[in-house]
Amino acid sequence: MPGTLPPKAARLLAAAGELLLARGSKGVTIAEVARKGHTGKGTVYLYWKTKEDLLLDLICRDFLDLAGELTDLLAGDHELIRPSRLCPTLLDLARAHPYVDALRSNDAELLGVLTTDDRSATLLDALGPDALVRRILPIWRTHLLARTDWTVADQTMAVNYLFSGVMTSTSDAPVEEVREANRVAAAAFTALLGPEEAGAKELRAAAEGALGALAEQRVTVTNLLSQPVPV
Repeated sequence: MPGTLPPKAARLLAAAGELLLARGSKGVTIAEVARKGHTGKGTVYLYWKTKEDLLLDLICRDFLDLAGELTDLLAGDHELIRPSRLCPTLLDLARAHPYVDALRSNDAELLGVLTTDDRSATLLDALGPDALVRRILPIWRTHLLARTDWTVADQTMAVNYLFSGVMTSTSDAPVEEVREANRVAAAAFTALLGPEEAGAKELRAAAEGALGALAEQRVTVTNLLSQPVPV
């Protein structure tokens, strides 16, 4: 698999993740990552040219993990492609991936200059939860899972507003409140997009289309990863 890390690099990446969550980007240094990963600074630089490259790899892998989880879920249950199910699932997945959520919400305190890095913009456009909804919307429209009396542009804007609003309002909410928000969100997406009239054939085709889109975007993100040099 492109971008797979050898054990030493994986250990350093995990160390960087712990430091990032505890201190934010400004509190992470190559020296601290090396110390926490039980190696020298020179070894870190064998894998990543800069601290920003290291942290970007960490974030990219979080997005790839989310996409992999969604792919597995969708491949095992084509009914999940329904907007009323897929949108709450995406909300839950995004909440469970701290770097996905941080980049999506432009959390400069945690991510520092990475929020304005061009590679971050590419990452968000490829596998950001909002971007995934945007890419899947035409598939829903084609396969009787979304109304077609709106323009795609207006419908996309409305869906993104709803998705982002739920994410923002539940960012620090307790579990029960999140569950209630997801229940209401599922009904809200149905109200916005219309009845889900697809039968088994349409659901299968829609799921396959979404899986194809996910695979393409995962390649885009994999190409952002630094290529490690084995040691």
